[in-house]
Amino acid sequence: MREKIRLELEKIAEENYRIFAAKLIPNIDNLLGVRLPKLRKIAKKIVQIDYEYYLAMDNHLHFEEVMLQGMIIGEIKLPWTERSSYVKQFISKINNWSVCDSFCCGLKFEVSEKELVWEFLQPYFASDKPYDIRFAVVMLLFYFVDDEYAQKAFTLFDQIKNGDYYVKMAVAWAISIYFRELPKLTMAYLLNNQLDDWTYNKALQKITESLKVDCNTKTIIRAIKRKTDKL
Repeated sequence: MREKIRLELEKIAEENYRIFAAKLIPNIDNLLGVRLPKLRKIAKKIVQIDYEYYLAMDNHLHFEEVMLQGMIIGEIKLPWTERSSYVKQFISKINNWSVCDSFCCGLKFEVSEKELVWEFLQPYFASDKPYDIRFAVVMLLFYFVDDEYAQKAFTLFDQIKNGDYYVKMAVAWAISIYFRELPKLTMAYLLNNQLDDWTYNKALQKITESLKVDCNTKTIIRAIKRKTDKL
């Protein structure tokens, strides 16, 4: 199966897209240039054939093959108690924002499993590995933007001290999403938080860039920017 899928990937790869994507994604030198919608179609097909074999592959993988594994985990119909083992194994393969965010976006679960997923995420916030932390943060912005979890999410954001760019950008992105959906709660957090200046100001910037935030609110947001030498 591996060689058959790889040949299919090579066949649908686009050189121009490979060059474009390579400029946006760090830490990769094995990009073929296959667009995400085409990868999702292949992932659905693999789930119907033998996903366990494909998920077990671990050596000399192209970027797209790793991406496929993440998509497959999102597609398989298993309860979280069973699927979480695949998730845990995959997280160790994440080494760039693209794989991380695509994986999180597809990792949907039942409402009844929400607290299980929340507890699963907690150790990753305390990790010293940047993409462990980014995974946890991005999962929050996709699945935990609600009144029940917002304050707990803000506490976690305050506790993150990792200085990696992609961690800090994830936190800023998450805060902007919380503000969009829960403006009053998030404004209270913005007025009393322990974020570093860069992450805080970047969160404000992303809020003001949102088309779903009105002009008057954007003016207020700009007024609470911290004064620093550099954003």
